[in-house]
Amino acid sequence: MKLLTKQIENRLEQFPYKSQDSKGLNAKVIVKFFSPVGRGTWLITEGDKLDDGDWLLFGYCNIFEWEWGSVLLSELESIKLPLGLSIERDLHISSDATVKELCRGL
Repeated sequence: MKLLTKQIENRLEQFPYKSQDSKGLNAKVIVKFFSPVGRGTWLITEGDKLDDGDWLLFGYCNIFEWEWGSVLLSELESIKLPLGLSIERDLHISSDATVKELCRGL
């Protein structure tokens, strides 16, 4: 699965890195990534395209506990999971979803 589509890239361009910093849990989630076989959820709220074509993403992430942090798109794409699986993109979140709303069910 392609983690970033052109539509998601266009939305990220509207929310550059740290642009929603003051919103906290009320920040809009641009894209949600997750591990289909265990720990790992990334609620991406902002991002900048780097000169090398990679994306520096920022959001509310959970590996062992929830915390705000950064991740490169290339890092997410390089994660190899059991059974030949990889990190996936949630296809069913609302374009108006906030971090607070998406953390309720997790």
